[in-house]
Amino acid sequence: MEDFDFIEMKVPAKAEYVGIVRLSISGIANRIGFTYEDIEDLKVAVSEAITNAVEHAYSEEDGGEVSIGFGVYDDRLEIMVADHGGSFDLNEVKGGIGPYEGLESIENLREGGFGLFLIDTLMDRVEINNNFGVIVLMTKYLHETEVGLDDDRISTTQ
Repeated sequence: MEDFDFIEMKVPAKAEYVGIVRLSISGIANRIGFTYEDIEDLKVAVSEAITNAVEHAYSEEDGGEVSIGFGVYDDRLEIMVADHGGSFDLNEVKGGIGPYEGLESIENLREGGFGLFLIDTLMDRVEINNNFGVIVLMTKYLHETEVGLDDDRISTTQ
């Protein structure tokens, strides 16, 4: 089995805790060596996943928690966002997502599923399980530098 570190957080399913998780993902991704742009992508994707849980998993009276797990590997970061609230029909949400048609008025744009579309665009791999609650597993690979660390010169060929 591949060696990795695992970090877990549980936060109340409230919007004010999304920023705390964003700060955590920023620190973890920075420690691994992700670029500034990749860290911003990770923060947006995680924020969308947690916001979906906050808005759709629980009623205001029930409260609830969102669990966030970070699998820290040498070459990637895996992030799991899980709630134990109500599930949704993934196929129905995906059916509501489609490419933007330039002829559509911005007032008529579909709102549902945009967060999932954004997550899928920003991450390298996304898996969703909605059998009991919703679990979103997102993976972002650490792209290696184009020049080896032991190289002492830069190629002049193009």
